[in-house]
Amino acid sequence: VQLVESGGGYAQPGGSLRLSCEASGFTFSGCDIAWYRQAPEKELEFVARIFTIGAITSYKDSVKGRFTISRDNAKNAVYLQMNSLKPEDTAVYYCNVEYSGDNYWGQGTQVTVSS
Repeated sequence: VQLVESGGGYAQPGGSLRLSCEASGFTFSGCDIAWYRQAPEKELEFVARIFTIGAITSYKDSVKGRFTISRDNAKNAVYLQMNSLKPEDTAVYYCNVEYSGDNYWGQGTQVTVSS
């Protein structure tokens, strides 16, 4: 199983970034995929999840209405569109999948929101 994140970088408050997670090594269309983040000196926290059934989504309260998670099963990819970014969104963002009883993580991509 391999997860590769990309798309992080710098943004000003109010700006946007789009993260991508490219997956391989498992049946992508059959798995729920999630984004987590970890800010400096803080614990890892859930951000968003997209389920296989009906592409149902779930979000951390503080990102609802600003972030949108989506998936493209043909490309084995998940995306996180982040709008109206705030300084408190600064963190390393990780893609996550639970597959065959194990948890898998990508290497992470840094998002920094600052003026």
